[in-house]
Amino acid sequence: MLHASSGARFHFQPVSEGDDLDLGKVQIRILHTPGHTPEHIALLVTDKTRAAQSWFLLSGHTLMVGDLGRTELASSAEEGARALFRSAQKLKALPDYVEVLPGAFSGSVCGRSLSGKPSSAIGFERRFNPALQIADEEDFVWHMLQNIPSPPPGASRIRAISLGIAERG
Repeated sequence: MLHASSGARFHFQPVSEGDDLDLGKVQIRILHTPGHTPEHIALLVTDKTRAAQSWFLLSGHTLMVGDLGRTELASSAEEGARALFRSAQKLKALPDYVEVLPGAFSGSVCGRSLSGKPSSAIGFERRFNPALQIADEEDFVWHMLQNIPSPPPGASRIRAISLGIAERG
């Protein structure tokens, strides 16, 4: 399952913003959250046996505990930062109680100020995550373009393999 814009060269189920996947008593809402990569998605999960409201967010490398994902590994840093700003606004609008389960935490090369805590909540991140506190897009882009770490070795090749554009080996 990948966002329909992924350009992947293998068979996958394309999904788009607002698609709902019903899995028995669990519903997963697709949120297109470009920025870390153009095709990035987050999964907003509702357990209908507990409540009609969403319970947690699988945020991948968009929103992590203490920071947002880096933006230059799959696009230009500025283009990615502008997309990430819009994605961050979408996630900030979620209710405070929604748990955040990111794809990485401290030690990952996909963020700069990541906490060692593996989960958080939207309300806590909205209040204490410095990147989420920036309300102006130009200020946000400037912030994201500062102190960009070196790319991990083979990052572009790993991305190409992940999309089926290059062969392993």
